[in-house]
Amino acid sequence: MTDRSTSARIDMNSTDGDAPLLAPLTAEEWGDDEYAAFGALLGLPGEKVPRAGSGHAADPLNFDIIGLLARHPKMARRFLTFNGWLLQRGELPLRLRELVILRLAHTRRSAFFWGEHSKVALEGGVPEADIARIARGNDEFTGVDRLVLEATDEFLREGRAGEPTWQRLTDGIGTHQAMELIFVVGTYTMLAMAFDTWRLAPPAGSAQLPQAPPAPGTAAG
Repeated sequence: MTDRSTSARIDMNSTDGDAPLLAPLTAEEWGDDEYAAFGALLGLPGEKVPRAGSGHAADPLNFDIIGLLARHPKMARRFLTFNGWLLQRGELPLRLRELVILRLAHTRRSAFFWGEHSKVALEGGVPEADIARIARGNDEFTGVDRLVLEATDEFLREGRAGEPTWQRLTDGIGTHQAMELIFVVGTYTMLAMAFDTWRLAPPAGSAQLPQAPPAPGTAAG
């Protein structure tokens, strides 16, 4: 979750010229259930969550993701409890998590998640050069970076990891982090599917999703 100003809120025209299929809640639509859902992510009771339109740094109107999920507040509350744990208290390091999310965004062609998580990665200390390398494959990565990226590719391609890959993961990053890796890939695949379905535009000024590499056998240009 990243903070965004009002000017960076949802663009009511998607990149293909079609209006979003679902819009974030307006200030008037936030109620007790919706604040409780956001509070699950923040680790706060609903009554302690800043009010929509307050201008606080954690004003719900700053977060289009939350404003969309909160349209189903009971589901959002339970999902955000888990997602908050994964982001804030999981053992998988931020660098590995963000490389994985960016690979997923590039593979699944999610402009929203590429823009959002390029910013998260940079703010978390991932060099811009490493973010650029994500679009070029795995050859420029080494060690655990390459290990988790190759595993992510296998999860996305096959829907599972084979025994050799799982063994390499547990040897390289330990069982807990290997387990979390699967849930990061699954969670953000699901979120990309949701937000791309609803045509959530990337934040204004976001990094542009790099072009996909040409398919094998396709002539360049």
